Amino acid sequence: MTKVIDFYADWCGPCKVMKPIFAELKEEYEGKVEFESIDVEENGSMASKYQVMSIPTFVILKDEKEVARRLGAMPKEAFKSWIEENK
Repeated sequence: MTKVIDFYADWCGPCKVMKPIFAELKEEYEGKVEFESIDVEENGSMASKYQVMSIPTFVILKDEKEVARRLGAMPKEAFKSWIEENK
């Protein structure tokens, strides 16, 4: 199954902008795409594993392998299109 990971921090402005968009898409894709949010402050080992250098960073995995990555905030439709291209 495809998984979308959101690497964020609570103090990050663009991360706060993306939070409701991420939640909406999680609902829309329920049962089709898995969504996971990872706080880089609390889970630095995961951030290191995926070599996250800035936030927000979004990673799409297929069969546990990274197939796509985007940095920064984006409109919902752009985010959805990116997921569609890579799921």
